[in-house]
Amino acid sequence: MTAAITLPPVLCSSPVPPTSRFKTLSCTKRIFDDVNEHYYIRKSMNNWDKFYKRHQSKFFKDRHYLEKDWGKYFSDSDDDAIAANGKVLLEVGSGAGNTIFPLIAAYPKLFINACDFSTEAVTLVKSHSQFNGNRINAFICDVANQDLCGKILPSSVDVVTLIFMLSAVSPNKMPFVLQNLKKVLKPNGHILVRDYAFGDSAQVKLESRNQIISDNFYYRGDGTCSFYFSEDFLSNLFREAGFETVDMSTYCRQVNNRQQNMTFERRWIRAIFKKVDS
Repeated sequence: MTAAITLPPVLCSSPVPPTSRFKTLSCTKRIFDDVNEHYYIRKSMNNWDKFYKRHQSKFFKDRHYLEKDWGKYFSDSDDDAIAANGKVLLEVGSGAGNTIFPLIAAYPKLFINACDFSTEAVTLVKSHSQFNGNRINAFICDVANQDLCGKILPSSVDVVTLIFMLSAVSPNKMPFVLQNLKKVLKPNGHILVRDYAFGDSAQVKLESRNQIISDNFYYRGDGTCSFYFSEDFLSNLFREAGFETVDMSTYCRQVNNRQQNMTFERRWIRAIFKKVDS
């Protein structure tokens, strides 16, 4: 018998989960110690190295769904000026390459800049059997603290992908990250986001265990960190950084665990933002 049944994802009827089902989550602003946050962020960077050293490229599945969700942002067929050389993409938080390698297989002209703050992650990308230095520029960069323009040219990127990456950053550092990305984006460039949504079952579990760093920001058992986004928080974050929202939706997927006789709801946000030229 199958231990768990995962149902197809659907659009959430409400971006905020019913309070009766998420009583452990507080809607009031709480006060936290900044020193505590800095401690976990420093630990998190080391723990991501340990994570990739332990799991290699086997933990995350390849993200073939990106072609269906955002194919037009990777394709050069709709722009004659780009068609000759293809688009330039920046993947931030590249991990072991689960976004990179499906995309270069699907889009032969796409060039990808891929960065991660984990040395182990970048090593995994460069050692992958499909790595091609003519199509992938993989490098180490902590975009929450380092200037991206020291690695790639300003205004050289057509589209940025942030796939479950921004949630690993301290919310205090998120504005810096977006300004960093804005500098390397071309005029009218886009940022594509897929990340954890407020009320996700993993957040409820972390809250109940008191593994809290600050509001909606937690540390996991392996020492890595995770933030859970509401649509309002995410849209305001990008608006204040000089981006307009093109599209945003919150998705839900129910996972029924038969052995434990429990149902869990995974929640994530999918969004598209466009750079607003000043």
